[in-house]
Amino acid sequence: MEPSAHEWILVSSSPLSAATVTRSATRADCGAVVTFCGTAGNNSADHDMVEAMDNETHVPLAEHRIGEIIAATRTRWPELGAVAVHHRVGHVALTETASVLGVSAPHRDGAFDAARFCIGTLKKSVPMWKHELWADAATWSGDTQDISVVPKT
Repeated sequence: MEPSAHEWILVSSSPLSAATVTRSATRADCGAVVTFCGTAGNNSADHDMVEAMDNETHVPLAEHRIGEIIAATRTRWPELGAVAVHHRVGHVALTETASVLGVSAPHRDGAFDAARFCIGTLKKSVPMWKHELWADAATWSGDTQDISVVPKT
């Protein structure tokens, strides 16, 4: 979804930028901005020496769920300024950013708590499948959990 003054949802195969997310979350009326980056690492629950991953999702559903997460986050922390949540699909090489989010709030406690809630809820409620690749094989990640609905409160 295109960025608004206060929210920006992006699910894209293009590289993600933490700096862009941080800039979009920064506001004059908010003294705290928390940016979280999830990067592709070389290990998982099932394998060491993972070389890359391929993320798959149904983009409209993922964007809708992220919108629900932002709404639930704003219900819990109504003082939030801007919220940006970006997730990468397609091929993600080691150390590249797979997800990045940024939240701003008048004070750091609200920004940290909201960011933690956002990423935790994203991992539980946005259907995203990870195909892990290593030197001589590939498999769907066994590091999974059931998809849950976004909590309303």
